Amino acid sequence: MKKSVLILVLILVVTAGTSYGYLTRAVLTSPDTMTVFASGDDPADANFPEGAKIYKEKCAACHQVTGLGVPNAFPPLKGSDYLLADKKRAVKQALNGSHEEMLVNGVTYNMPMPPQVDNHQDAVHVINYVLNAWGNEGGTITVEEVKDIKVVR
Repeated sequence: MKKSVLILVLILVVTAGTSYGYLTRAVLTSPDTMTVFASGDDPADANFPEGAKIYKEKCAACHQVTGLGVPNAFPPLKGSDYLLADKKRAVKQALNGSHEEMLVNGVTYNMPMPPQVDNHQDAVHVINYVLNAWGNEGGTITVEEVKDIKVVR
């Protein structure tokens, strides 16, 4: 029994170390040779630190640290035509979640997204980060522009 527990612990330590090493590399290259930023080297991390923190805590599990999402499950945010088309809609989705089918870069996604933040300021922080991370050039949005969005829970 002790031997199997020790083996399990060793596997977990090695796996965690490998994952940490993967996530902390400055630049990752995806299979289609697209370069992506990760773990603090993206200028958006410095320009939108509050949003970067929220993203890493709440969003990265599904949309990934690279913003590439998970194919056929969670849409990409890097280069997302859906995201960049409507900043206010993005804030609304961060605040209230989303249960609608969406077409992102020609691929249909319909996995529900729960609300990620509790208030307009945090929603603006995280959306401004996403609009400018991984090479996105989506500009910014202000709390004033989204104050009419109702928080629905």
